[in-house]
Amino acid sequence: METVKAMLKPKPTPQQQLREWQRRLKQESRNIDRQVRDIQREEKAVQKAIKEAAKRNDMTSAKALAKEIVRSRRAVQRLYENRAQLNSISMHLGESVATARAVGHLSKSTEVMKLVNGLMKAPEVASTMQEFTKEMTKAGVIEEMVNDSVDSALDSEDIEEETEEEVDKVLSEIAGETAAQLPATTRREKMKQPAHEEMKPGEQQAVAEGVDDEQEMEEIRARLANVRS
Repeated sequence: METVKAMLKPKPTPQQQLREWQRRLKQESRNIDRQVRDIQREEKAVQKAIKEAAKRNDMTSAKALAKEIVRSRRAVQRLYENRAQLNSISMHLGESVATARAVGHLSKSTEVMKLVNGLMKAPEVASTMQEFTKEMTKAGVIEEMVNDSVDSALDSEDIEEETEEEVDKVLSEIAGETAAQLPATTRREKMKQPAHEEMKPGEQQAVAEGVDDEQEMEEIRARLANVRS
């Protein structure tokens, strides 16, 4: 029955098709904005954790968390770039309306094809762009892309190492005064006791707090990785 309904359903006009694409592009932009807010919200928790780590002289943990901040800010920058490209696609599609009215069908757009092809390499919107590619190719807006190039674009990952300069800059920005007061060689020394030697109450508490701190840091890093994905 659904197949019959689909066959009987009138084919959308070029203008209707363009409006539908623009609606979905706007929705994708809103999804990006929401993801950015989620990342920035988690970043505040990481900033607090960095300050607390610096206060207890745990610069190893503070630096590890500063790396997460660097990664998150790069992720936000990529998301903003993706949103700008989505808006550009929508703008170029809007410009196609006048041409479509004149010739009665959608015409090919090299600009749209270039933007869509670029977004195919962005993991955050790659699946959406796959759908758009099929629809726009069918409508004649872009040319069919070679499957091999699409697959390789989706499989590629933009992996960047955090530079020491970036990490130190974030660390200074968040825990500036606290970190500056500490010697450069200050690092937490994990307490290790022989199995036969009984720890004192104060030592037991220090070890317990260290374990709790590490667990909290892992939870924070996991949340950040989740909102970035």
